[in-house]
Amino acid sequence: MASVLLDTPLPNRTHRGKVRDTYDLGDGRLLIVATDRLSAFDVVLPTGIPDKGAVLTQMSAFWFELTAEVVPNHLLRLADGSEADNLPFALPDELKGRSMIVKKAQRLDVECIARGYITGSAWAEYKETGKVCGVQMPRGMVESQPFPEPIFTPTTKADIGHDMNMSDEELNALVGDEVANAIKVRTLAIYKYCGQYAAERGIIIADTKLEFGIVEGEAIIIDEILTPDSSRFWPADQYEVGRSQPSFDKQYVRDWLTDSGWNREPPAPPLPPDVVEKTTSRYHEAFRQLTGRELLRF
Repeated sequence: MASVLLDTPLPNRTHRGKVRDTYDLGDGRLLIVATDRLSAFDVVLPTGIPDKGAVLTQMSAFWFELTAEVVPNHLLRLADGSEADNLPFALPDELKGRSMIVKKAQRLDVECIARGYITGSAWAEYKETGKVCGVQMPRGMVESQPFPEPIFTPTTKADIGHDMNMSDEELNALVGDEVANAIKVRTLAIYKYCGQYAAERGIIIADTKLEFGIVEGEAIIIDEILTPDSSRFWPADQYEVGRSQPSFDKQYVRDWLTDSGWNREPPAPPLPPDVVEKTTSRYHEAFRQLTGRELLRF
């Protein structure tokens, strides 16, 4: 099995997330490194996925560049270890291609989710209550059916534990009316714009989640954008309403964990080699199909 990066070797880390490690460069910039850690059901698994961090970083960089004129974002450059990075230290080889240099922003504690299709937790809630995130939906919907229009369903942003659904009133109270409206409009704009782009390349983006931060009074996209970790990617040629869909994202791991009987409480079970291999393959295929590129190697 290929090697994985589960921790980063740099000193003075300022934040360790479920997947990413962040370093404050002290000049209004951050270095964000995507490791090969994988989380599912809000638990970090003991098994990493080879190349996962590189896929997340390079796919995010691709989308950030593609959508910069639609919604501003924090990306300054993909870190490659050259002098152009202007780092106060040498970037280790294992971090090249999986690290981004970005603008430092004041993070908003909101997960901004756009849903175009009823699946996952939305489908589970709808079956029980007829609602999605507390909002009444049309009667008679079936699994994987598109909504009449994409919907915005924000949640809290929890570094530990489970995110919780937020009402419009709760979102407004947390970030203010103006910012709440901006992140809603921008989330749906990105989803629609990139959804059309992906559809032309044979992939349905069923849903996605974004994070925003404030820079100079403006809400911009931070962290990642439209990766297999943050989105559900379905092959369009296999799409069929009324059932769960094959996917190019970490849904394969979620399904295996569910079938394993794990109770979704830490510690999570290790993933078997075949699940790791198939998950790696799905991440690579999503990257190739959406970007038209092969993963950069440094």
